[in-house]
Amino acid sequence: MDSTPAGNDRLHRIFGQLRDELAAEIVGQAALIERLLIALLADGHLLVEGAPGLAKTSAVRALAARLEADFARIQFTPDLLPADLTGTEVWRPQDGQFQFQAGPVFHSVLLADEINRAPAKVQSALLEAMGERQVSVGRKTYPLPALFMVMATQNPIEQEGTFPLPEAQLDRFLMHVRIGYPQAQAESEILRLARQRASEALQPVAAPTLRISQADVFAARQAVLALHLAPALERYLIELVLASRDAARYDPILAKRIAWGASPRGSIALERCARARAWLAGRDYVTPEDVREVAVDVLRHRVLPSFEALAEGWDGERLVDALLQRVPLP
Repeated sequence: MDSTPAGNDRLHRIFGQLRDELAAEIVGQAALIERLLIALLADGHLLVEGAPGLAKTSAVRALAARLEADFARIQFTPDLLPADLTGTEVWRPQDGQFQFQAGPVFHSVLLADEINRAPAKVQSALLEAMGERQVSVGRKTYPLPALFMVMATQNPIEQEGTFPLPEAQLDRFLMHVRIGYPQAQAESEILRLARQRASEALQPVAAPTLRISQADVFAARQAVLALHLAPALERYLIELVLASRDAARYDPILAKRIAWGASPRGSIALERCARARAWLAGRDYVTPEDVREVAVDVLRHRVLPSFEALAEGWDGERLVDALLQRVPLP
């Protein structure tokens, strides 16, 4: 692993090229692209929520195509079974024994499309894979690849046939990202790209020239962990998480609106994401803006509103915004 300044510059160039290529292919979703790269660098899983047609699936496919890692997509449906995800033991008459046939979860990059359409039994199968990087089938436990990421999508406008994700599983996601519609200029560029791709439909599709090795991904992760984080800034991000558990120190009314605060996993995720954002920006130190910029996506699914707050129209995102306003900067 090359930890020299020259090696770090090379990694910055590679990931800069990756961001540029993704931006050229996925128009109008710069925030989503940045979150994808942060999740990759912070070694976490990503939950992306948005209306249909916003390139959620396309963005994950585009990222996976530029990594030297195997990729699988599974469409979550109400009749999906855990074995469809993890795999199962198959009887082999010629050997007189069972043999394990691995499922799609054993790929390095797994796209879980419309994850909230699967029932709790399937979600529990994915829970172990996301939390412990392993899968238990029968009496055996099988490790997952060293590079393992779950990129899940969910559609917020469809309620029939959907199942809310359990809080324990939501906590396994590094970030919960919500994306909106593109601006007018980006929409025009989308139309141009759609016409171009339609005219090239009969021609062979060229594979992306950029292929990032797993060794480079792991090296970039080490570089992210080596960034300088000032003690005062570390105390600030910890205080944000602590305030979600005991907001009465800042605002008694806000405290009544929070039913449950973020777990220690939230502190870890907030630090990792802030570091990754700073590294992508080309800095060797983390700023308060890095922490505040990722705080909503890191904490919105970990800070749960009370029934009274829900009745007043509050959700996790609004609660995190309120905490950011009340916890003083270092």
